[in-house]
Amino acid sequence: MAPRRYRRRPWYRTRAYRLARTALLVFVLVTLGSRCGSGGGAAGSGPHAVAAGTGSAQGGPTAPPAPPPRPLPRSRPTSFRVPSLGIDAPITPLRLDRNQELETPPVDRPRLVGWYQGGPTPGEAGTAVAVGHRDTRTGPAVFAGLAQVKPGKPVEVRRADGRVAVYSVDRVKVYDKAGFPDEEVYGPTGRPELRVLTCGGLFSRRTGYTSNVVVFAHLTATR
Repeated sequence: MAPRRYRRRPWYRTRAYRLARTALLVFVLVTLGSRCGSGGGAAGSGPHAVAAGTGSAQGGPTAPPAPPPRPLPRSRPTSFRVPSLGIDAPITPLRLDRNQELETPPVDRPRLVGWYQGGPTPGEAGTAVAVGHRDTRTGPAVFAGLAQVKPGKPVEVRRADGRVAVYSVDRVKVYDKAGFPDEEVYGPTGRPELRVLTCGGLFSRRTGYTSNVVVFAHLTATR
């Protein structure tokens, strides 16, 4: 059964052109990834790369950075974990409705995480997208504390093929819905990444939440 919709205005409702552009960008990224072999670009590249140092604090040589993990083949996600926040939740696929807007997880299942099945699966080349409620009429929901996750903390997504995609948090940003940066959030980066979205800012019964919380993370391990 298709996930129910918020009766109040959804906080992460996405315009049709926004998702259409995302799908195009994902296609371009996957195509480039297939040509490069790993899909992740050169080791140490990308906007979140750490520059290689010439020595440690004691003046000795530093170990070279570990190579990025190879992207995984497509497989639907089944569970979502953020150990530092105590989140361990099942995942439901989400699609676009007749208005070309992203559905939301069922409001009567506040601990459920949604995954946009029109994009990459976790661990694939490209940017996978996960969404969840901050709260519902009955109280806090699965992503109530999402804004408090710290950079460097892991996000683990188990897949139907038994593999686990492990991401490391790069940063957390809060964007006003009126100026949401599509390219920054959904655009290609040259490596497998994850975006986790929930609502933020102030809440109005008429218009919903004013902002979106977005967690940016990149793939650091698979097992």
